[in-house]
Amino acid sequence: MRHCIYPGTFDPITCGHLDVLARAARLFGKVTLAIGESPKEPLFSAKERLAMIGPNIAQFPNVTATVFTGLLVEFAVEQKADAIIRGLRELSDFEFEFNMALMNRHLQPSIETIFVMPNEQFSFTSSSLVKQVARYGGQVSKFVPPNVAEALRNAFKK
Repeated sequence: MRHCIYPGTFDPITCGHLDVLARAARLFGKVTLAIGESPKEPLFSAKERLAMIGPNIAQFPNVTATVFTGLLVEFAVEQKADAIIRGLRELSDFEFEFNMALMNRHLQPSIETIFVMPNEQFSFTSSSLVKQVARYGGQVSKFVPPNVAEALRNAFKK
């Protein structure tokens, strides 16, 4: 059974992330959604992000979620993964992701990186943009699952 890692900070998870995840779940027998500790200050803790993700991956029987720290390729080897899935929303994502894929290949040649494009309706959606809209009271329910929209409303009530 082929296994891939879908890494990200997922702060918070968006419909675009879930679209890429659905594509990965069709391509691989096992998918691990890997929540990375962010070097930036995240809005939600890793534990909160994992809790928000749980109900949204229940529809995928071959997907699990976990938190990881350290180098992604080392985590992928520990998990016995064959590949890393990375979402590409727009052309500007490619340069960063391409360089990261080359570095990961240098560090661990046995792990492939596969780029997946989400549905074009999600091509402009990012966690950062969603948080910015939510911070100022904008409607984000088209871009994130309902439980995430509620968590964002609660986070910015403070």
